[in-house]
This record gives sequence, structure tokens and C-alpha cells, in this order.
Amino acid sequence: MNGKALFTNILLLGGLFCSASSAFSQSSPPTSEVAKQTEALVDKAAALIDSKGQEAFSAFRVKGSEWFHGDTYLFVYDLKANVLLNPAFPAREGTNVSGQKDTNGKLLHDVMIQTAETKGSGWVDYMFLRPGQTEPSHKWTYVKAVKINGTPGLVGSGFYSE
Repeated sequence: MNGKALFTNILLLGGLFCSASSAFSQSSPPTSEVAKQTEALVDKAAALIDSKGQEAFSAFRVKGSEWFHGDTYLFVYDLKANVLLNPAFPAREGTNVSGQKDTNGKLLHDVMIQTAETKGSGWVDYMFLRPGQTEPSHKWTYVKAVKINGTPGLVGSGFYSE
């Protein structure tokens, strides 16, 4: 292989690596007061799920509660990306969201699961449709690993940065 072809192949491989890694990369986690409140909400929900399992879900569905108000809501997935709870989008409950991408190509649910599985908890950012809107907005979501009646899963909540 001549030098020019080798250089071209190196550039192509580098571009492919950068594209693949950006699909799973995260920006710096937020540190705002809203971010702290979101972490506290998810931590509290995780403790409730760990102790009560799916029985906790009914409280998470109550509109106007600490769990579900304005743009704030909790969601719960198993580690296969099956939606167990999503009061803001109830039609998604019982569906599998694995492989779904945001408008930038990020595998958002897969990254959430990867974060919960490998780190126990953490922040993920992506573009997502805000309830009642037609254009996606930048969103930060905090996820935490939980046991739902003994089955591994995650609970999360987020906020729109715009």
C-alpha cells in the first residue's frame, strides 16, 4: 500500500472512530440547582422502587405530585429497554425503545442503560420532544440503576436546558 492510500485509510478509520464514539459520548454533567433537584428526585424514587418494587409506580403516575408535575416526570425501564413506566408518554409503556435515536443520531435509551449498568448512575444528554411541542429540545437526564421486584432496571428523570 502506498503512503497516500495508507494516509487516506487512517483518516477514514479515525473519522469512523470519532463518529461511533460521539454517539455514546456525554457532555459535562450539569451542576445547576435544577440538576441537583433532579438527582435528589431520582435517588428518592430509586429508594422507593428498591423497597416497594412496582407498587411504587402508582405514586409516580399522580399528576401534580412531587414525581410528576410540569415537565418533571419519572420513567422506568428494564435493562432490555422495555418501558415499564412513563406517565408523560403512557402509550410507550409496554414498548421496547432499544435502538431509538435522537435527531443527532444518539442511541439515547441504549446510552441510559449503559450508564446505569456500568456506572450505577449518571447523566445523559440528548435531543428530545418536550410534551406539547413539535421540535426536539436539548435535554439532560439523570438515570440510576434499581432492582424492580428483583429485576435489574433503571429509573430516570430529566430537564430541558432550553
